[in-house]
Amino acid sequence: MIGETPAIRHARADDLDAVTAVLARAFDDDPVMSWLFPDDAARVRKSGRFFRLRMKQFLPQGEVYTTPDHAGAAIWAIPGQWHLPALATLQMIAVLAPAVGPRGPRAVRGMMQIDGAHPSEPHYYLAVLGTEPELQGGGIGSALMRPVLDMCDRDEVPAYLESSKERNIAFYARHGFRVTREMKLPKGPPVWLMWRDPRR
Repeated sequence: MIGETPAIRHARADDLDAVTAVLARAFDDDPVMSWLFPDDAARVRKSGRFFRLRMKQFLPQGEVYTTPDHAGAAIWAIPGQWHLPALATLQMIAVLAPAVGPRGPRAVRGMMQIDGAHPSEPHYYLAVLGTEPELQGGGIGSALMRPVLDMCDRDEVPAYLESSKERNIAFYARHGFRVTREMKLPKGPPVWLMWRDPRR
C-alpha cells in the first residue's frame, strides 16, 4: 500500500546471498564502485564479493537489517566496533585485489584514506545502505535506518556514514546527518563524510 512503512527485520546468516545481490545491484551506478570496478559488465559480480564480505564481517554485531523480500539492506557497526581487526583488513584486501587488478594499490590507499578520517568518538556506523534500484525513493532506505537511529536518539549516541553519491546528501540530511568533510579519493570521485548528533 502507498504510504505504508516497509517491514524491516534483522538479517540472518541465511540472508547472505540475497543481501549481497541486492546491494551489488543498488551500487551498480555508484561513483566509488565505478572507480573500484570500471568494467560495467562485471561490476555487479565483482562488487558483490565486497558486499558479501562486509555483511559477514558485521553480521555478528547484530545490527544488519533487511526486508522480508530483500528489497534492501542496511549494514551497521555498533559503537567501538567499526574498525576491522588486522585479519579482516587482510581479507578485504584479498577480495579487492584480484577484482580491481592493477588499480589495487590506489584502491587500498583510498580505503585507508577513508578509514583515517573516521571519527574516534563512539558512534553507530552505517557502513552500507542500499535498496533495489527500481524501488528507490519508496521509503525502504529510511525504514532500514530507523531501528538504529531510534537507538541513537534513545541512548544519546551519534551516528556516522560516508556518502558516495552527492544526490544522497539531502536524503541523509532529512534523517539528521550533516556533511563534516568532502574527501576526494586518489584519482577518483569525492566522498562526503556525514555525522548525526542524537535527536532529543
